[in-house]
Amino acid sequence: MTNKPDKVMLSHGSGGRMMHQLIEDLFITHFRNNILDEQTDAAILRIGSSEIAFTTDSFVIDPLFFPGGNIGKLAVCGTVNDLAVSGAEPLYLSVSFILEEGFPMQELEAIVKSLAAEAKKAGVLIVTGDTKVVNKGKCDKVFINTAGVGSVKTADRQICKGLGIEPGDVIIINGTIGDHGMAVMNARESFNFKASVESDCACLNHMIREVLDHAAVKFMRDPTRGGVATVLNELVTKIGLGIEIDESALPVTKGVKAMCEVLGFDPLHIANEGKVILVATEEEGLKILEILKKNELGTQSAIIGRVVNDHPGKIVLKNETGGRRIVDSLSGDQLPRIC
Repeated sequence: MTNKPDKVMLSHGSGGRMMHQLIEDLFITHFRNNILDEQTDAAILRIGSSEIAFTTDSFVIDPLFFPGGNIGKLAVCGTVNDLAVSGAEPLYLSVSFILEEGFPMQELEAIVKSLAAEAKKAGVLIVTGDTKVVNKGKCDKVFINTAGVGSVKTADRQICKGLGIEPGDVIIINGTIGDHGMAVMNARESFNFKASVESDCACLNHMIREVLDHAAVKFMRDPTRGGVATVLNELVTKIGLGIEIDESALPVTKGVKAMCEVLGFDPLHIANEGKVILVATEEEGLKILEILKKNELGTQSAIIGRVVNDHPGKIVLKNETGGRRIVDSLSGDQLPRIC
C-alpha cells in the first residue's frame, strides 16, 4: 500500500498519475454521482428534452505571455476544446479573473483583448463573469477561471466515453506534439534555444465539427497536461485493450525534439493546447485524415498507432530501431504551470 502525501504537491496538478490519484481518492470520493463518475472533459447534462455539455477550467500559466499566445487566448482555447472533444458545439463561456494588486493595466487589457478575439474566432459568446482583486503576493499576477456550455447532438454524445473501440482501430492526431509545453518552458526559463518553438494554442471546434459531420469517430480527447501518453493510458485502462504507437509516425518538430533530447523529456508527456486525439476504424480513419489535412490546424495530421489485443491496459512504443518500450502516464511534475 502506498503512503499518501500529507501535503499538496506540485505533482498533484501535473496531469499525471498523482493528479488522477488526488481526483479519485479525494474529489470523486466525496462528490461522487453518476455524471461525475464518467470523468469526461465535459459533463453531458439533460435539461428537459435537450442535452448540453458543461465544463470548467482554471488557468495559472507562467509566464502569462508566451510564443503563440497568452493566458487569455489559452483560457478560451482550453475551454472550447474540452467541449468540442466531447462532441459538443461550444456556445457560451463564463470568465472570472483573480488579479493581484499592482498588476499593470496595460498587460491586463492585452490579455482581455486576446481572450475576446479568440472567443469571436471560435464563435462563442462570453456571457457572464466575475472579478476579484487580492493583496500583492496573495496570487501570482493573474489567474483565470472559465466555464463553458455547448449543445450536443444525440449522435455525438457517446464520443467522450470511448465505447465500441476494437482491436484494429487507429489512433490519429492532428499535428505535432509537445509544442505548447516546450514553448512555455523556453519562455519561462530563457534557455535561448536557437530552434524556434511556438505554442500550438488554438480552438479546434470548427475543425472537429467538420470531422463529425462527415466521418464516424469512436473517441476524442485533447492531450493537454500529461500529453498524449496520459490520454492513451486513461483510454486503455477504460477499454481493457492495448495500444501500439509507431515512433516514426509521431509528428514532432525539430525544435521540440531537440529541446526534449537536451532536457531529457519525452514529447509524449508534454502538454499540447491545439491537438486532438481521435480513434476510429481504419476505413473511417483514412477519411478523417483526409478531412483534417484540408484544415490549417490539421495539415500535419497522422495515424500514430493502433488498438491491439496484446498487452491490455498498456501503451507500447515501437521505436525506429525495432525496439519496444512501455509508455506510462506522467508520474512526477515535469512542467509546472503550463496551463
